[in-house]
Amino acid sequence: MSRMTQAIRIAAAIAFSLVAFSLATLAACAQAPLTDQADRSIARGASVQYLYPEQITAPAGKPTAVEMHFRVAEGLHINSHTPTEDYLIPTTLLIPAASSVRLDGATYPHGIDITLPLDPNTRLNVYSGEFTILARIVATRGNHLVVAKLHFQACDRSACMPPKSITVPIDIIGK
Repeated sequence: MSRMTQAIRIAAAIAFSLVAFSLATLAACAQAPLTDQADRSIARGASVQYLYPEQITAPAGKPTAVEMHFRVAEGLHINSHTPTEDYLIPTTLLIPAASSVRLDGATYPHGIDITLPLDPNTRLNVYSGEFTILARIVATRGNHLVVAKLHFQACDRSACMPPKSITVPIDIIGK
């Protein structure tokens, strides 16, 4: 057998082995069950949920205090309204300017201070679990379905999602 023929056979054997190994690996991965990755919580469901109220009655033209309740998903936190660093995204409540209801101001809760394992020297001020924003709204007379927005950035102990806004639907009856 010539050296050329022997080299071709060795190359063909190596190529066949690589292809067989790759196919076996792909088949094993395709059949492997997906693990429950609890530490990858940012990939699951809604990070923040609006709880209540669904409807309020307010005197037309007068500022009215409304407690708006939210819940941050387990294993996550969001920056407070007054984060500890300028580059962090604050949590804010907004009512569209085109609405018949305006936001006269809001009082945000104090966050809790935490540190993360990746940087124990940095302190963050965050919301987790349930929190309440006290909004002062002014409504015109009539029934108004307002779609406010809560803007925030959710993170777990090792990564953050991109900033997001959720809708906060509330029926406001101005009397």
